[in-house]
Amino acid sequence: MPPRIRLRPCALRLRTANSSNHPLCATYASLATATTPAPSLDQIRAVPPVLRYPPTQPPSHKPPEVRKTQLHRTYQSVLKSSPLILIFQHNNVKAVEWMSLRRELAIALQKVDAERAKNGQDGLIADQIKFQVITTSIFASALRVVEFFKPEENTMDHAQDPTDPRTPTSAQIPQTSNDPQDRAFKHGLSRRAWEVASNKKLKSELEPLLSGPLAIVTFPHVSPQHLKTVLSILAPVKGSFDAPKRKTNPAYYEPEVQSGLQKLMMLGARVEGKVFDTEGTKWVGGIEGGIDGLRAQLVHMLQGVGGSLTGALEGASRSLYFTVEGRRMDMEEKEKGDKPSE
Repeated sequence: MPPRIRLRPCALRLRTANSSNHPLCATYASLATATTPAPSLDQIRAVPPVLRYPPTQPPSHKPPEVRKTQLHRTYQSVLKSSPLILIFQHNNVKAVEWMSLRRELAIALQKVDAERAKNGQDGLIADQIKFQVITTSIFASALRVVEFFKPEENTMDHAQDPTDPRTPTSAQIPQTSNDPQDRAFKHGLSRRAWEVASNKKLKSELEPLLSGPLAIVTFPHVSPQHLKTVLSILAPVKGSFDAPKRKTNPAYYEPEVQSGLQKLMMLGARVEGKVFDTEGTKWVGGIEGGIDGLRAQLVHMLQGVGGSLTGALEGASRSLYFTVEGRRMDMEEKEKGDKPSE
């Protein structure tokens, strides 16, 4: 390795006798003695603040690391992505009983998917149907946010400049700050959403059912055939939603499963944002043929309405034709009677 040679800059030898004879040393001297002026207050305020969070994860009103906040976010996602939710009340169901119930439910739903796949039908959603226990108070708060908080209808306190080329997805958003209490945020965990959920004057139709320990069954889309299977497993009714027979499914009659079923009670359902009681839920699950059967019934009904409308229009035209024709024949007979006989 070659030896290191330490060269002292000319700027540090300003007081030597021959420094004025070297122009390079004079340049170093001017750079060393120059000072940058501090920016003015206007220049500081003109620079937008750099956000300390990702654009897709704005700060929440409550601490995001708390389990309640994460549950609130999860329940909002479940309510927005599940058009069909069954609500059950449970009473001291043991872990072994929960496991047995979920096992029988998964087996029954897999049979439905296998039958639909055999018939060439779509909608294989057995793996996406979840049976989970919820925290009632947090679920009720998330429900109020989903139903009553409409961020697209609420105007922001600081409107964005239309001439600003930056979009809301940019790293720097001019109308927000690093403060979680900023009212410009409009996500589900913002302060504005919390204020809407805290308004006791707003009443949801599902709130009377949200009491006590609850469990829910979520569906990715409304499927009467899968709903009928879930009801036959978790809330069987003889004649309409028969439980599996002992010969075909002996595991369903194990003590753990039957004990867990006795501790479950179905309260109702939320279908496409509407609340259904037990009878309404059974009506949805009792649609013959599922969605395809419902579409066939709708087409048949529309065809019947079209046929009756066509018959009514044709009947009116026929009656008008017969009336005009009868009047014409009557006038011809009168004309023949008025002519003198030859």
